[in-house]
Amino acid sequence: MIILSSGLKKKSKSRALARFAYAQLNEMGVEVSFINMQDYDLPFCDAENETMHHPRVVSLREELHKADALIVATPVYNYNGNSTLKNVMELTGPAWRDKVVGFLCAAGGEKSYMSIMSLANNLMLDFRCLIIPKFVYATDRDFDAELTISPEIKKRITEQNKMALRLSRALK
Repeated sequence: MIILSSGLKKKSKSRALARFAYAQLNEMGVEVSFINMQDYDLPFCDAENETMHHPRVVSLREELHKADALIVATPVYNYNGNSTLKNVMELTGPAWRDKVVGFLCAAGGEKSYMSIMSLANNLMLDFRCLIIPKFVYATDRDFDAELTISPEIKKRITEQNKMALRLSRALK
């Protein structure tokens, strides 16, 4: 399993969600990798051969391809996941095929709770991903100043982690 964190802010709330999910899966004895997009200097997808075969793109694509399930953490900007996540999806597209995918979303307010559906639909239709329907949506009030996550959101992350494991094992 892979946890992919696309938030680029230094104090990213979506990365806090991703780190919690990762730590919990580790404690459960799950083989899990953490991909922090802050650590990747990827080119923007222009669909040119040179870009699609860039060494860092190829490496990331290979890593994603090996996973049975992906849990994606993203901030919500302009009623969508961030552009970093969209760029990763465009650069690594085929690696997402037939994966179980869950979402950890961090947003400023409550009104964008359906915003992740655009990316979820892309993954379902383009790459036949199985999207975990009970995604995690956290708002500013679900974190304190040190990015400690509220008990309710931790519970939802736990539920999603368990569902990701259950679905990915069932599909093997």
